[in-house]
Amino acid sequence: QAQLVESGGGLVQAGGSLRLSCAASGRTFGSYAMGWFRQGPGKEREFVAAISRDGGSTHYVDSVKGRFTCSRDNAKNSVYLQMNSLKPEDTAVYYCAARPEPSRLSGSDYYTENYEYDYWGQGTQVTVSS
Repeated sequence: QAQLVESGGGLVQAGGSLRLSCAASGRTFGSYAMGWFRQGPGKEREFVAAISRDGGSTHYVDSVKGRFTCSRDNAKNSVYLQMNSLKPEDTAVYYCAARPEPSRLSGSDYYTENYEYDYWGQGTQVTVSS
């Protein structure tokens, strides 16, 4: 079992930057592939970014490519989402998610669908003003 807590959200002007953090409890963070999702007002939850268990592979939704960077620090049980050049359409509650993987796997897989994740944080609000 894992508990995930997001932080770093806030209010920022268009063109600004924020870095979101997701801290996981437990001693098995290195076994998790991680993802970021978001849900804007009146919209369904959508995939934003994913990072493999070993940190070597990442994937992003087209709308954030070149602006967002996902990274992880397994020693700190944390995953991060650096968001640059923010746009009003990035306004949403951002959630981190974890998918445990067996150690026998390569560690290079990433996941882009919400049903592929087992654990979810409570979310952090990001508001981008125009």
